[in-house]
Amino acid sequence: MASRTEYSPLGDWWWTVDRLILAAIAVLMLAGLVLSLAASPPVALRMERDPFFFVNRQVMYLIPAVAILLGTSLLSLRQIRRLSMLVFVVSLVLVAATLLYGAEVKGARRWIVLFGLSIQPSEFLKPAFVIVIAWLFGESTRRPEMPANLVALALLLLVVSLMVLQPDFGQTMLILLVWGALFFMAGMRLVWVAGLAATAAAGLAGAYFTVPYVTRRIKGFIDPSSGDSFNIGIALESFARGGWFGRGPGEGTIKRILPESHTDFVFAVAAEEFGIVLCLVLLALFAFIVIRALRHALSTEDPFARFAASGLAILFGLQAAINMAVNLHLLPAKGMTLPFISYGGSSMLSLAYGMGMLLALTREHPRAEMLDSRNAYAGSPA
Repeated sequence: MASRTEYSPLGDWWWTVDRLILAAIAVLMLAGLVLSLAASPPVALRMERDPFFFVNRQVMYLIPAVAILLGTSLLSLRQIRRLSMLVFVVSLVLVAATLLYGAEVKGARRWIVLFGLSIQPSEFLKPAFVIVIAWLFGESTRRPEMPANLVALALLLLVVSLMVLQPDFGQTMLILLVWGALFFMAGMRLVWVAGLAATAAAGLAGAYFTVPYVTRRIKGFIDPSSGDSFNIGIALESFARGGWFGRGPGEGTIKRILPESHTDFVFAVAAEEFGIVLCLVLLALFAFIVIRALRHALSTEDPFARFAASGLAILFGLQAAINMAVNLHLLPAKGMTLPFISYGGSSMLSLAYGMGMLLALTREHPRAEMLDSRNAYAGSPA
């Protein structure tokens, strides 16, 4: 183990990174592997594949995800801004490209094939967008004469427009909520936040009346007898069957008939096989990461680091909360993964990127580095 008295980049990282957040993320990754073993074999068999097809791919995605997480956590504040600007631009272009060249699945174009790999660009767009917006809001507090808030609003409209065209209303609502939270943190008046909420509500109402699958999902949520509520009904049944301590690993039966048991409804599989106790443990891990990151953000003096860490923590927490709420029939189905638990390559890699940046932002940066960072980007996003 590196000593505090001997300087090295790795030693400096070890003594400044929040090891408790890192440990919580590692536990979530391990839980994701265990639950993939529990939930995915029946899905693979229905698709006439090897029973451990999804497990092997989860491991395949997990290896680069760990590398991305650790590599990104080593970055300085300036490097985070530069990398995120690049990722944001590339992801934005790819999201636009999916509208023309993406594969259509259930009426939506969210995936594009690059170099033989199927990628969901919006997953990588989210954390990069948070960093870019954090920089803009940080600049608005530092230099009020800079039209940073207008630029942030323009970027929001651009991103939301592309998401709606896919369409992907779940990710759209997630981005709007995170942007609104940062907008409020930046000191904007409550009336503007209320205006944003009203606009989002109007957009949701418009989607309800114009987009058939949104109509079906909302109707099915309000009145299960009026639509296709099979997935939600089965998911709720799994909580009742599992009880407090579950039926035991591999003993669950719901996963055999639940179509998305390894992705959107892996939380329900966890409930049946390992019980509500495990679900509460997962909930506690998500809450711990979010609360600890927000405490770090509150204590930092750098506006960019404060907004960025808060935004990434809120993004992470909201995504987890939405997935769990859908499994419990507290929200309409949205097709959103449970961070580090659900199967999915784009989701796993983008979460590793986002959490790596969160670890970098919450490191115990010396005050001199903070001041140097401020001077370095006083007039530039880089």
